[in-house]
Amino acid sequence: MMLGWDVLFFRATAARLQDRAVNFRAQTTARRKRSMAIESRLSSALIGRSPVMKDIYRELIRVSHSKATVLLRGESGTGKELIAKLIHENSPRAHKPFIKVNCAALSETLLESELFGHEKGAFTGAIQMRKGRFELADGGTIFLDEIGDLPLPVQVKLLRVLQEMEFERVGGVDTLSVDVRTIAATHRQLENAILEGSFRQDLYYRLNVVPIHLPPLRERREDISLLIEHFLEKFNAENSKKVCLSNEVIQLLVHYDWPGNVRELENCIERLVVLAEDESVTFKTIPPAIQNYFNDIKTVTPPLAAGKRTSFTETMQGMEQDALKKALDRSGWVQAKAARLLGMTPRQVAYKIKKYKLFPEDPL
Repeated sequence: MMLGWDVLFFRATAARLQDRAVNFRAQTTARRKRSMAIESRLSSALIGRSPVMKDIYRELIRVSHSKATVLLRGESGTGKELIAKLIHENSPRAHKPFIKVNCAALSETLLESELFGHEKGAFTGAIQMRKGRFELADGGTIFLDEIGDLPLPVQVKLLRVLQEMEFERVGGVDTLSVDVRTIAATHRQLENAILEGSFRQDLYYRLNVVPIHLPPLRERREDISLLIEHFLEKFNAENSKKVCLSNEVIQLLVHYDWPGNVRELENCIERLVVLAEDESVTFKTIPPAIQNYFNDIKTVTPPLAAGKRTSFTETMQGMEQDALKKALDRSGWVQAKAARLLGMTPRQVAYKIKKYKLFPEDPL
C-alpha cells in the first residue's frame, strides 16, 4: 500500500518539476526575445559599431528592465538625453510620462518649484497650485540633466525623494508620494564637486547606482563615418537634396577631434547639406573651425588646402603619423594609453608605430 503512495507522490512531484521546467524555459525564451527586441531598437536609434558602443548596448538592455537609478556621464553632445529616452522607452514604464528637467537652466527658487510644485500663495506670483515635475512623472521616468549644477538646498530635498519617494510642494504641508524612476546626467566631475563642497556625497551615492559613461566621439572614430551617413540621409531628406561627401572630406571629418561630439557633427552635416550649391562637398565648403584645425597641422599640404585630390594618401598618412606621435608623447609612450586617446586598439597602435618606424626619441 505504501509503495503505491510512493509511486503517486513521485509522479506528482515529477509532474510539478516538469511544469516548472516548461515555465522556466518559456520565461527564458520570453526574456531572450525581449532582449533581442530591445537590442534591435537600440541599434537602430544608437549609431555605432565600435566596441565601446556595443558595451553600452548591453548595459542599456540590462538596465532598461530594472527600476535602478542611472547616472549618465560624459561630455556635452555625447547623447545623454537620447540614452535616457531609450532607457525609458524600453522599460516597463514606457507607457508612462518621460519628464526632463535642466537643472542648470533655473534659479534655486524656481528649480525647487519646478521639481516639487507649489501651493497657491506660496510666493509672490503663485496665483494657483502647480504640480511639479516629480508629480507629473508619477509612474514614469524623470530625467535630471546637468545634475551637477543642482543647488545644495535642492539637493537635500532630492535626496529625500530618492530615499523615500515622497515630498511636499513649496508652501505645502501635505506629503505626496510618487513612483518615479530617476535618470540623471552630468558632464561635470562630481567627485571633485564633493571635495569642493558643492555636491552632497550621500546624494552622489544615491544617484550613482548604475553609472554609464558615454565616450566622446574622438574615442570612437570608427563610428564617425556611420554617423555621417546617417545625418546625410536625414538632412538630404529634410531638404530634398542629394548631397554627398567625397572620400577625402569624409576622412578629414573622421580625423577631426569633434570637441562638441555628436551634436557638433550633426550640426556640421546639416550645414553642409543646407549650404551646398551642388551635390558635392569639398574642403572649401566645410565649416571654418574644421578648416582651421587642419590648416594648423603642419602635415597638411597645399594641394589639400586648395581642395585638390593630389597627394591625398600622403597627406592623410602624414596627419595620422603626427597624431600618433602626439598621443604617444602625451601618454609617455604607453601604447594602451595612446590607444585610448586615439580611439584605437593597442594592436593598431603597435602596427602603426612599426609602419611609420617611430621611436621614443623622435621629436614631435
